[in-house]
Amino acid sequence: MKYLLVFLVVFLVAWRWRSARGLEHHARAQDKATRLAEPTTMVACRRCGVHLPEHDAVPGTHGSYCSAAHRAAAES
Repeated sequence: MKYLLVFLVVFLVAWRWRSARGLEHHARAQDKATRLAEPTTMVACRRCGVHLPEHDAVPGTHGSYCSAAHRAAAES
């Protein structure tokens, strides 16, 4: 009987600890989801017109391009 009582106490403590940890994890996940990402500047390719993030664009003398092939074709 003594061992059953000890087992029950250990089980309840572990269950409460896991429940509290799960709620904390859920709260952090919600905070992360509610934060908004910073907007990215979009540019259009001077050759084909496709829009892409400015940091992915290939710079050229006449503007931004989506690839080195489009830059070479437009500037040749």
